[in-house]
Amino acid sequence: MKTTIDLPEALLEKSKVAAARRRTTLKNLVIEGLETVLAADEAIADPTAALERLQHGYRLGGKPLTREEAHAR
Repeated sequence: MKTTIDLPEALLEKSKVAAARRRTTLKNLVIEGLETVLAADEAIADPTAALERLQHGYRLGGKPLTREEAHAR
């Protein structure tokens, strides 16, 4: 799908240079940048998934301590 965006002139020039250095098109550079930003957004965990992981717990090795062992001095 075609779209039009308005970029600051300095950013457009830097983008054209970066695309030329990578031997790619400005279009592909924009696509790569958007995919990177969107992948980073997806990497941010869903709060409900984080809560589920915390409720399930993590196995860190060893054996679980009894209350007495945990509080022994």
